[in-house]
Amino acid sequence: MTVSMDEISAFAAIPEATSKVTPMMEQYLEIKAANADCLLFYRMGDFYELFFSDAEIASRTLGIALTKRGKHLGADIPMCGVPVHAADEYLQRLIRFGHRVAVCEQLEDPAEARKRGSKSVVRRDVIRLVTPGTLTEDTLLDSRRHNYLAAVARVRGDGELALAWADISSGELAVMTTAPARLMADLARLEPGEIILPDSLLDDAGLAAAFRQSGASLSPLPAVRFDSAAGERRLKQHFSVAALDAFGDFSRAEIASLGGLLDYIILTQVGRVPVLRNPRHEDATRAMLIDPATRANLELTRTLSGERNGSLQSAIDMTVTAAGARVLAERLANPLTDHLAINERLDEVDYFFAFRDLREEIRQALASMPDMERALARLSLGRGGPRDLAVIRDGLSGSRSLSHFIADDRELRVRPHAIAAASGLLSAIPEGLAGELARALADELPLLARDGGLVRAGYLDELDGYRKLRDDTRQVIAELQATYAEQTCVRSLKIRYNNVLGYYIEVSAQNATALTGPEATATFIHRQTMAGAMRFTTTELAGLESRIAAAADRALSIESEIFDRLVAAVLQESGDISRIAATVAALDVAVSLAELASRHHYIRPRVDGSLQFHVRAGRHPVVEQAIEKQAQGSFIANNSDLSGDGQRLWLVTGPNMAGKSTFLRQNALIVILAQMGCYVPAAEAHIGVADRLFSRVGAADDLARGRSTFMVEMVETAAILNQATERSFVILDEIGRGTATFDGLSIAWATVEHLHEVNRCRGLFATHYHELTALSSTLPHLANATVKVREWKGEVVFLHEVVPGVADRSYGIQVAQLAGLPAAVIDRATEVLKLLEDGEKAVDRKALVDDLPLFAATRPQSSNMHGFREPTALALKLAGIAADELTPRAALDLIYELKRLQDTP
Repeated sequence: MTVSMDEISAFAAIPEATSKVTPMMEQYLEIKAANADCLLFYRMGDFYELFFSDAEIASRTLGIALTKRGKHLGADIPMCGVPVHAADEYLQRLIRFGHRVAVCEQLEDPAEARKRGSKSVVRRDVIRLVTPGTLTEDTLLDSRRHNYLAAVARVRGDGELALAWADISSGELAVMTTAPARLMADLARLEPGEIILPDSLLDDAGLAAAFRQSGASLSPLPAVRFDSAAGERRLKQHFSVAALDAFGDFSRAEIASLGGLLDYIILTQVGRVPVLRNPRHEDATRAMLIDPATRANLELTRTLSGERNGSLQSAIDMTVTAAGARVLAERLANPLTDHLAINERLDEVDYFFAFRDLREEIRQALASMPDMERALARLSLGRGGPRDLAVIRDGLSGSRSLSHFIADDRELRVRPHAIAAASGLLSAIPEGLAGELARALADELPLLARDGGLVRAGYLDELDGYRKLRDDTRQVIAELQATYAEQTCVRSLKIRYNNVLGYYIEVSAQNATALTGPEATATFIHRQTMAGAMRFTTTELAGLESRIAAAADRALSIESEIFDRLVAAVLQESGDISRIAATVAALDVAVSLAELASRHHYIRPRVDGSLQFHVRAGRHPVVEQAIEKQAQGSFIANNSDLSGDGQRLWLVTGPNMAGKSTFLRQNALIVILAQMGCYVPAAEAHIGVADRLFSRVGAADDLARGRSTFMVEMVETAAILNQATERSFVILDEIGRGTATFDGLSIAWATVEHLHEVNRCRGLFATHYHELTALSSTLPHLANATVKVREWKGEVVFLHEVVPGVADRSYGIQVAQLAGLPAAVIDRATEVLKLLEDGEKAVDRKALVDDLPLFAATRPQSSNMHGFREPTALALKLAGIAADELTPRAALDLIYELKRLQDTP
């Protein structure tokens, strides 16, 4: 689509004596006023142009040139633009910086506008609002992660808080009741790209803090958009039901959040609605609650530096489809608390774990499966192309092949219910649609339908005829010329073309009588007489000429009609396609987890409703894989037993770098893996379901909120002590290290007692305060454990083995030496440590400072009144040596003399 220079110049200078604006400017200002909170991408030919403050913002954000075009109210109009074909790249950057974009398209060809008058403006309107939570393009999304749009609502009066979320790129839609105390944790597991909410909720300081900490883009809306009555009507209309009871028992707040979510989707998609599955009601207690700090500390989906590589997800993700990766990430973020549901998932993994050949066949078939969910979403929103239809075609074909692999029981082994159900669903693929897509679509497809070439040759005779005219004009004309030559017996008859007459028949003057006789005049029509030739036409030739001229346009029009018909057929079967896509994704997860278990020697955990926690030879899944990749030996496995009726709290001591933090984290990760339905890295595991998982490890400040490292540590510890139940699993590392020694020891002491007596949870508590080990004599459910080390010739050797007992020291100085601290510092630290270990801790602080003056390790042993050291005889002798002038014999004599001076008091 092109745009004329007349339209571009419509932003030219306006007479300053008048307040009138041009029609072009009037159109722009009207559209901009309706989308004041967005950057307006205003389509002008092959560019999206931005003006005024939008242009200034885009120029800074995108790093593109800012120009000027004409004047408005006496001032220059800032302007910048981006090419339409590269718009996705620029949109991605704008969205990443928190901007919203309104895409305003030309809705007609400029030639049509000119028919209405020379000053007519091309019709334009906004076709979508691009926001962080409403992206569907592959270029703007991570194919292996969900992109959730979340909505939070609260009904006045009862104070109930509801959280709804949707991924419009895959069709997922769910809702749950939450509470202010757990909202932050619920948002952390979803990691939404955008949160919509009534603007009144931001008046609540606690909720506002939770929204900000989520890291999502916030879109406050008028509270009227979250009216529960209006939301119920909107949901019934969209899902074509008379009542919502079939989907679940929704509260008023949940209906309000779902209704507001759907309303916002319709608003941003300008009337179009993606394919959404029926809303799923989720029980808040269904998933293990994991707070944001714990998710970050355990590096579930990304490392502390923000990278995916090195996270737990990267270690266990062996899925071969994008949809499967999204489901795996969802399960990892939401470990289950229902041990029956957990074991159903483990049964699926166990089935594929038992049959290696079947597993390999399915993985090979899955590797070619495209992402039907996101293709379906784009087609439903009018953003899909021929290649999205091909995705549906190939996905349906591949799904049928998958059904054959899981159709039969193997070796009399009964298939789990979920696999049997998957087999039935995949075998019930709509054959009519799959066959129609296969017959209609070409092998090589264009990106856009308007480019043509999407329909397979032979699918429609009419289309093939127009293509032949378009592509084989010379052959068609030659065939007609041969027909006329044979009919008139004029071998020299030619069909030619010029810009005035178009196609015409030309014969010499001598042969003209063959075309002008009584019988011929009914066919051949005289057009022009030349000096040596005569020119004719025929009704057939005239018709052929018009058909040739229109062939390309007509072929494109027919292909467009076929495309629209195929899209409509796909959308009519969207429910089945969506269910098939979800089934394929779940199948990919089960098979990939079985492959993970096989490759890395994981075992099926025993998961039940008890308070047991027993792991034999447990390993850290991420660290183990890192060691294997670097060929650094094997991971040292360790046992742990925190059974609820025994020693449910372990106090772990040991030196730095010995592996205490790794031990703590690996047990927490084993809990998560087991409850998400995955085999675990251990020789044996019995896991009683944990309702919550808490982790307090690492050291970090929060300067933006005015919190020091110690304050962050205390806030996170407080959350654990206030919320952990006897079903929770807790790991704490070095509580109290951020303050003075006795303060920290006291806090750690009281924390251990509270965990033991009040929370009564299963937990691991790592510390360097060896004094805490004495608590095992008074707390019956507390056990001491330590990480073994060996000293060899003054150096410490870490064995990474956790055993019952107490560490006698922390070996901090040895670790500091390994880190490369200067020798003088190490020597001085050793001296101070010896004095402290000899009982100097009880002396007065001033006396201790006097006994251990600063930098004493390097201070001269004897000084004069000015603080300068008196030179010794040895020093004087060394100062007078000219080393370059010494002969070998003189150097040897000098060594004996220096030795004598050194031994002299």
